[in-house]
Amino acid sequence: MSTEKDKKLAVFEGKRIRKTLHNGVWWFVIVDVVAALTDSANPSGYLRDMRRRDPSLAEAFQGGGQFAPLLALEFPTAGGPQKIQCWNTEGIFRLIQSIPSPKAEPLKRWLARVGKERIDEIENPELAMGRMQELYEKKGYPKEWIDKRLRGIAVRQDLTDEWKDRGAATRLEFAILTNEIMQGAFGLKVDEYKQIKDLERENLRDHMTDIELILTMLAEATTTELHRDRDSQGMAPLKKDAQAGEAVAGRTRKDIETQTGKPMISTGNFKALTGRRSKRLKANDD
Repeated sequence: MSTEKDKKLAVFEGKRIRKTLHNGVWWFVIVDVVAALTDSANPSGYLRDMRRRDPSLAEAFQGGGQFAPLLALEFPTAGGPQKIQCWNTEGIFRLIQSIPSPKAEPLKRWLARVGKERIDEIENPELAMGRMQELYEKKGYPKEWIDKRLRGIAVRQDLTDEWKDRGAATRLEFAILTNEIMQGAFGLKVDEYKQIKDLERENLRDHMTDIELILTMLAEATTTELHRDRDSQGMAPLKKDAQAGEAVAGRTRKDIETQTGKPMISTGNFKALTGRRSKRLKANDD
């Protein structure tokens, strides 16, 4: 099962190529690759014509078989989440051979690099964190904030691993448990929190203040510890643990608000960040 972090938009020469991690392997959306190679206004039509001209290529597509499976991607689309035909790196190389394009060789090198990065990250997870740190730095986030954000990602991964091992099997179940944690810690569900920060598709945590990140980590780390101490199995016990973990963070937030005399939930966001040094978001930023 792939998670949200495993569904990404890659960019090749200015063209967006959707990819998803499936059984430990990167799979790429076929029509996106065709669009990147051909600049066609109708990559789906171009692909249909290719399949008519090349029987061996058409055979690989028949029935959405193992070579070109339909994988569920949840990138923003007009019709919502949908299954899209993808190929792994081997399949994409096969596709490239059928398309006369000056971009073929650069795309091959790009694919090889993407695959190697994934292998390197599996062997040494610190590389993935390093690349993520570089990305946040390029966006202009402060170093102190980046340190907390990366630690929060590790805490979150620890928690979701526990959920998967203890019976939470779907994205909906993950969302339910996450909303339990956020609502107890901040009094808001994720969508409500995003509305306060004027966010749409953006990642909520990428727009949290330092204290918001710390409170989120406290709630999630506490929940993880409760899962392990209680050996919780199934959604009902997991939800009960989440409610207990969120309560710890919620009490801490209220104590801080009492001592400081101001709310810890910020309406600010980092949308305006540029390459220049950014202004730190304050907890009571309006």
